[in-house]
Amino acid sequence: WSRIPLTKEAVAWYYRIMNFIDKLSSASRASSSLVCIGLDPDPELMVEVDVFTFNKAIIDATRDLVCAYKLNLAFYQALGIDGLDVLKRTIEYVPDDIPVIGDAKCGDVENTARFYARALFDVFGFDAATVNPYMGYDSVEPFLGYDEKGVFILSRTSNTGAADFQSLLFSGMPLFELVAEKAREWNRNGNIGLVVGATYPEGVRRVREICPNMVLLIPGVGAQGGGLADAVRYGVGAGGGMTIISSSRRIIYASDGADFAMAARSAAIALRDEINAYLKL
Repeated sequence: WSRIPLTKEAVAWYYRIMNFIDKLSSASRASSSLVCIGLDPDPELMVEVDVFTFNKAIIDATRDLVCAYKLNLAFYQALGIDGLDVLKRTIEYVPDDIPVIGDAKCGDVENTARFYARALFDVFGFDAATVNPYMGYDSVEPFLGYDEKGVFILSRTSNTGAADFQSLLFSGMPLFELVAEKAREWNRNGNIGLVVGATYPEGVRRVREICPNMVLLIPGVGAQGGGLADAVRYGVGAGGGMTIISSSRRIIYASDGADFAMAARSAAIALRDEINAYLKL
């Protein structure tokens, strides 16, 4: 193997076949970062450039600072057919060694879920996707069959209304904890992670206790007001499970001027360094 020349094409192929967990670990080590940037383009907040140019500039400015990028499909679907083209081009533009998460929160009957999984993984080429488990195992199973891909199951989300259902008690246990237990049970391929919002630190702590070896995707720091210190303290477990700290608006809209990409870089550096400082405490 050492005699085979490592061409650009060979390196790209290697990262394409790498499973999500290994790719995430590799990217995190290379950048010394747990930061995931959400590329969620809002025309009302963006500078006056087209969406792909905006995304490309953010990626170019931050590619050495992140462990992943996350794209919420709603922002692209709202742009119509052209938005789906930008979504595909953005995924392809992300460097091959950095995983890309499709934030779609899919959840439907098994037959439909198969097509959601096919769209996200085979058509668009995401390395991982978010999935809503409300309809049960058969709605999640088609995603799990892609054992090289990551599947992030919603447990305790970061929005205000999460408590309406996710904190309700069943047999003395909050629903979000039951979801975490089910996810651990379903994790036979080792490709399941959980979404748990930084806006509810106790949720982060409990999910990490239940799933010490699984990846946690933690949104909600920054614009949603989640506490970073608690997200790091509770999310990074002694069991070795990785943590992804996701931030969108705090980084990509750090400036509404022509310097937006460099401002995003500065915001990403600040977040990465703050996380790493907490890791040393």
